[in-house]
Amino acid sequence: MKTRKIPLRTCVVTGEKLDKRDLLRVVKNKEGEVKVDLTGKMNGRGAYIKRDLAVLEMAIKKKSLERKLECNISDEVYDEIRKILERGE
Repeated sequence: MKTRKIPLRTCVVTGEKLDKRDLLRVVKNKEGEVKVDLTGKMNGRGAYIKRDLAVLEMAIKKKSLERKLECNISDEVYDEIRKILERGE
């Protein structure tokens, strides 16, 4: 019996290759809006971040997501990510 391939993605902060379900996707769409993508299917340029508050704090400090998405990210987006991580979605 064939085993299913597990999709791996790279965290932009730590550089770890992890299962897609262990990461959170942040997307910049064509209008330049940055949003959190819980479905993993939004259109636009995506960047993955590990589902860990310590990694989020590193991302804010290093501006990893801003560099990857090539735009400024507002505090509201970081707050939304923090709430999602605290709830454990």
